[in-house]
Amino acid sequence: MHATGSKWSDIDMSTNLAHFAINADDVHASRAFYEGVFGWTFTAWGPPGFYRITTGDGPAVQGAMQQRRQLHPDLPTVGLECTFAVDDVDATAAAVRAAGGTILLEQFTISGVGHLIFFADPAGNPVGAMQYDPDAE
Repeated sequence: MHATGSKWSDIDMSTNLAHFAINADDVHASRAFYEGVFGWTFTAWGPPGFYRITTGDGPAVQGAMQQRRQLHPDLPTVGLECTFAVDDVDATAAAVRAAGGTILLEQFTISGVGHLIFFADPAGNPVGAMQYDPDAE
């Protein structure tokens, strides 16, 4: 998969890191920072203030920049937000609960992309799990 021609549906479903997001209070300033430091390019996609990131010409993990959100009830999301590709998001949610994790955001669908949950691991780190499905509605 190459960042310049990749699609959300091109992601290998092997529980690999599939996506990262940078949460920002000032998306414009953060875009300028990463453009200047790494030479990344940004393409508007989806809701206002959401951008897909192209990190280079070689194989890449999909990236996004978005307005900061709060996955934990009392903490804003800081740092990189990582999402792993899974074959079955419902089975992953059950495994998270069984292993002592907490579901932060119940399954929701992103049309044309797939089904997503966010959970906290036992250390409190927020993690995404996406069942990619280009036919999702």
